[in-house]
Amino acid sequence: QVQLVESGGGLVQAGGSLRLSCAPSGLTSITNAMGWFRQAPGKEREFVARIRWRTGLTYYADSVQGRFTISKDNAKNTVYLQMNSLKPEDTAVYYCAGSLRVGSYLRASDYDYWGQGTQVTVSS
Repeated sequence: QVQLVESGGGLVQAGGSLRLSCAPSGLTSITNAMGWFRQAPGKEREFVARIRWRTGLTYYADSVQGRFTISKDNAKNTVYLQMNSLKPEDTAVYYCAGSLRVGSYLRASDYDYWGQGTQVTVSS
């Protein structure tokens, strides 16, 4: 059973930065990709970024391209999301997710396990 634990959320002013962490435990040896999603109040969960576990290849949503960076530390089995130049519209609960399957990893349905979420609030 794989479990994910996110940390690093909080309140920050517009233009500031935060770094989210996601520490999976369990079957990381067969994890194919890790991703970050977010969900704002009244909105659907949306894709933010993903990283392929073995190759390190990354992909970002247009809304965060150039501002956010997803990375991984193989030794710590941890995935990060560095968020810079934050905007009020980035306010949401951010979720870490892991996938055991083959796919594009751009949709929530591509993922098999999820963290509990961490709140990010950006004030104007």
